[in-house]
Amino acid sequence: MSTMFIGIILILGTGIAVLLVFVIKSVLAPKKIETIQKLIKNGKYAAAIKQAKSLTAKNHRDAEARYLLGKAYLAEGKSELALMEFKAVNTTAIFSKIIPESEFRKTIAHLFLKYNQPEEALKEYLLLIKLEPFQADHYYQTGVLFEDRENSEQAIQYYRKAIETDPKHAAAHAALGFLLYRAKQTADAKEHLKLALQIDTRNNKALFIQGKLQRESHDYANALVSFEKVLRDPEFKQKALIERGCCYLEANSIEKAILEFERAIKASQDETSNDTLYARYFLADCYEKKRDIDQAISQWEKIFAKKRNFRDVGEKLSQYQELRSNDHMKEYLTANRDAFFEICKAITTQALELSVREISETKSGCSIIAVENDAEKWRNVRKMPRMIMFYRDPNLIEDSYLRTLQEDMKKQSIIRGVIITSSGFTRTALEFAESRPLELINKDKLEQMLASIEFFKSS
Repeated sequence: MSTMFIGIILILGTGIAVLLVFVIKSVLAPKKIETIQKLIKNGKYAAAIKQAKSLTAKNHRDAEARYLLGKAYLAEGKSELALMEFKAVNTTAIFSKIIPESEFRKTIAHLFLKYNQPEEALKEYLLLIKLEPFQADHYYQTGVLFEDRENSEQAIQYYRKAIETDPKHAAAHAALGFLLYRAKQTADAKEHLKLALQIDTRNNKALFIQGKLQRESHDYANALVSFEKVLRDPEFKQKALIERGCCYLEANSIEKAILEFERAIKASQDETSNDTLYARYFLADCYEKKRDIDQAISQWEKIFAKKRNFRDVGEKLSQYQELRSNDHMKEYLTANRDAFFEICKAITTQALELSVREISETKSGCSIIAVENDAEKWRNVRKMPRMIMFYRDPNLIEDSYLRTLQEDMKKQSIIRGVIITSSGFTRTALEFAESRPLELINKDKLEQMLASIEFFKSS
């Protein structure tokens, strides 16, 4: 009897235990979930976190408790902890009224982006497209992720789908306009940028690309206005300042260009970024055009210290190396307009033994029309005039420059030409000049000429 009694007691005990578990799961647990929901709704996040943690401690697979714990963390600004909870929920893929799938995937996709997990974010947006195919923003976000992966073709497809779903999606129009601009589909790019700005006049991406298109068409006044409008946006501020500087530089307003490039450098968050390096590069270009070579070299050296292979900075530093050791060449390269003219006249009269008849400024130096010292008339049949081109630029002279020069000489009935440069000539330029009445004088020969003239000896 005692054995039977004990058996009955055990069976009853087991039944009661099972019943208690059932009651906890079916009655008490849902009530606790509801309590957590109310706490979150009422802004009592710390209490919600405490309650949710107590449930997950008892059952770490409780997806609803973990989801609410994640929501509470998110509400408290603890987004990294929230992501950990949401990742755990995502493994179960069990969704309910407590865990609405669409809301969940939007939230976790956002968190994946925040913590630089684009591949995971992309998976979520592709699932969202299946869940909500009429939500344009899902296509747009997917396009952004493909664009970040440098898959422009896929990005364009998703941007177009976003616009098809919602023709008034300004961000999609702007993003598509940018990619079309980059693909040199200018007409289509302009159309989408126009639509983006009609929908949202403050769309900074559209304004920025619009400014670039205006600059490329030499509409500098409107380009400057477009870039000015985006300066408050940290994403575009430095880029816009650089573009404004380039507008002024191309319009030959050097001083204004310098101010914009200096502002761009001051706005830098990273001295090694390409934007900052470009700002310094263009600033150096301004100083080079002003013949303030020391300042230009200073900028090139700063670039070289950060990125040795940035554009042609290494070459420029090498080309201007003589400034540190050759005072004559430094004077030739850095002299102001009037002093430079005097140097060129001295070379013409003393080194070339010609008489100067005309002198005029060119983009990269000056042009002199000269005749032999004993010629009585400028266009003497026996002693025709010569065109001497002085060039002070670090770039090698191309054959295209010589072709243009020869055409200009023909128009003026000038047969012989002399090109004097502080750099050198390309192989094709040398080949072009071989069979033509063009004398090419490179940097080494120029240095010899500068050393021989009285201009420096008397100064």
